[in-house]
Amino acid sequence: MTPTRSGSGGTTPQSSVLGLVVFTIEPQRYALPLPATERILPMVAVSPLPKAPDVALGVINLHGTVIPVLDIRRRFGLPPRNYGPSAHLVVARTVRRTVALPVDEVLGVREVPAEAVAEPGRVLPGIGHVAGIAALEDGLLFIQDLDAFLSLDEEHVLAEALQEIRR
Repeated sequence: MTPTRSGSGGTTPQSSVLGLVVFTIEPQRYALPLPATERILPMVAVSPLPKAPDVALGVINLHGTVIPVLDIRRRFGLPPRNYGPSAHLVVARTVRRTVALPVDEVLGVREVPAEAVAEPGRVLPGIGHVAGIAALEDGLLFIQDLDAFLSLDEEHVLAEALQEIRR
C-alpha cells in the first residue's frame, strides 16, 4: 500500500497504482512503465543497421548516442507501416540498453490500479513480450515487457551489429 496525503494533511492508505505511458499501434493501445520511459520524440529518420535482427528497424542518433529502433509491429506480425511525421518514437530503457519504439500516437500518461493488471498468461495464454494486460473501462491495455522483447539470440545479434557500427 502506498500512503497518500489527504486534504487534512494526514496520510491514508491507497491501493498501489502504476504510472504508464500509453500509446497506440493500429487500433490497439499499449503501454510502458513510466519509470522506464525516458522521452517521447517526433519521428526522425532511422538509419539502417546492417546485420541487425528483423525486429530492428535501424538506429537513430540521440545527442551522440546510437539508439536501436525496435518495431512492435514486426514483433507482433502486424502489417508494416511507413512511419511519417505524425508518428512518434518512445525512448525507453531496458536492463541492457536504451531503445526507441516507433508508435502511431502517444496518448499520454495514465495511472492504472495495480489490481486491474492481470498476468498475460491468464488472459491470453502463450502471449509473449507482454508484462501485463489491464482491463479498463475503455478497453484492454497491453503493458510491454521491454526486457523480454528480444530473444537471447536477437539480443546477441543486435549487440554485435551495434558494436560493428561503433568501430
